[in-house]
Amino acid sequence: MGFSNYLIGILNFATIVLSLPIIGGGIWLATKHDTDCVRFLQWPIVLIGLFILLVSIVGFVGACFRISCLLCVYLLVMLMLILLLLFFTVFAFVVTHSGAGHALAGQGFKEYRLGDYSTWLQNKVDNAENWRSIKSCLSDAKVCNSLNEEYSSLQAFSRARLSPLQSGCCKPPTACGYSFVNPTSWVNPTIPSANQDCLLWNNQDLCFNCGSCRAGVLQNIKEDWHKVAILNVVVLIFLFAVYSIGCCACRNARRDGSFSGFGKPFL
Repeated sequence: MGFSNYLIGILNFATIVLSLPIIGGGIWLATKHDTDCVRFLQWPIVLIGLFILLVSIVGFVGACFRISCLLCVYLLVMLMLILLLLFFTVFAFVVTHSGAGHALAGQGFKEYRLGDYSTWLQNKVDNAENWRSIKSCLSDAKVCNSLNEEYSSLQAFSRARLSPLQSGCCKPPTACGYSFVNPTSWVNPTIPSANQDCLLWNNQDLCFNCGSCRAGVLQNIKEDWHKVAILNVVVLIFLFAVYSIGCCACRNARRDGSFSGFGKPFL
């Protein structure tokens, strides 16, 4: 049982270390400059990371001090954690599977359409209270302010590599036919397109009320969630390996009677 104790202790210590990037990734998503307005979607990742951290500490203590009841609790909670993380990872891939930017002829940037994204994500940004907070936050972040300094002509602006937020929130959709004055000021065409976003654009509020702006926010969420979901897959593989070894150690402990409550630490 000495080897099993050492192995479980070492693996749980590694899991403790591994939980830190998950917590850090969630905090990064919640405080990142262009997505700090969607914290309601990012904090669950932080909670999962904290859960992994606490469970790993329980397993580490249970293995090191040979506390049988603590090890059993650890294995049960570890199973629940694996199922929870698996559900969240699958959910993240499913809800961010659809949606992508549309390339435009002669334009360096892409444009984004709200209808391309999953219904669940659309409902999040269509919620009036959520969007009011997001819009206020985007305005405070001044995501459009640098465009006028960087692009003084239509030719330069057409070649610009705009972020999803800049493309969706700072200019009217190209199909509307607005005339360029500067990146955040456009002349309304005589007969605007029937696209609802064309009617929502104005030079004061820009396109922060447009569906394209919501789509830009969702594109950012999609890209960020994909990064975290890939990290979660790696963590899942590791957690499953730790859980399997823990089950073997617990079975051996019951067979050998090695764990009988608080024993001596093996370290």
